[in-house]
Amino acid sequence: MTTWVENPRGGRDRGPRGLARAWVEVLVRPRRFFRNGVAPGDQAPGLVFGVAVALLYVGGLFAFSPGEIPSIGVGPGLSALLSLLLVGLIVAPAALHLTAALQTVLLILAVRSRAGVSETVQTIAYAAAPCVFAGIPVPEVRALCAVYGAVLLAVGIGVVHRTTLARAALASALPAALVFGYGFRGFGAVLTLLRQWYII
Repeated sequence: MTTWVENPRGGRDRGPRGLARAWVEVLVRPRRFFRNGVAPGDQAPGLVFGVAVALLYVGGLFAFSPGEIPSIGVGPGLSALLSLLLVGLIVAPAALHLTAALQTVLLILAVRSRAGVSETVQTIAYAAAPCVFAGIPVPEVRALCAVYGAVLLAVGIGVVHRTTLARAALASALPAALVFGYGFRGFGAVLTLLRQWYII
């Protein structure tokens, strides 16, 4: 499923510079980015991007909240390193592809003419761009990251699969809840804010 196209549509740069450029573009010009930066059959850059976001999120989580580091009996430093390796090699790629599979099923139900699974994987990965900051233990920051990520996913699904924003938002609501609400802890942040504001 994961392929690397030598000359993808849109001329995306490879390596750290390409990741940084994609991160900025998807945050400030999402429609243009999803229109030009998502190429059929070219999952590798999107997968690398999604894994990088997950690693930065978990790294931030561990740095700001050392109590989040799993205790596996080898000391906190090595435990953090092993946890990051697990996230980068297994957890993030598996979560991305499982979410893309769910999103594809929902798109089959909601959108008649769709792009492929590869484009869906890339769209979810790039929509996670704001979540590089979600490891910061500030509820406002985490909630903003989650909401912005959900919005980017809806916009990306709409552009990549050529459907209306309303239909894309409906089709991406469950995947967004799983990725941004649970995965990046957006729901917990929103609940914390509601309690602080005495709403619940």
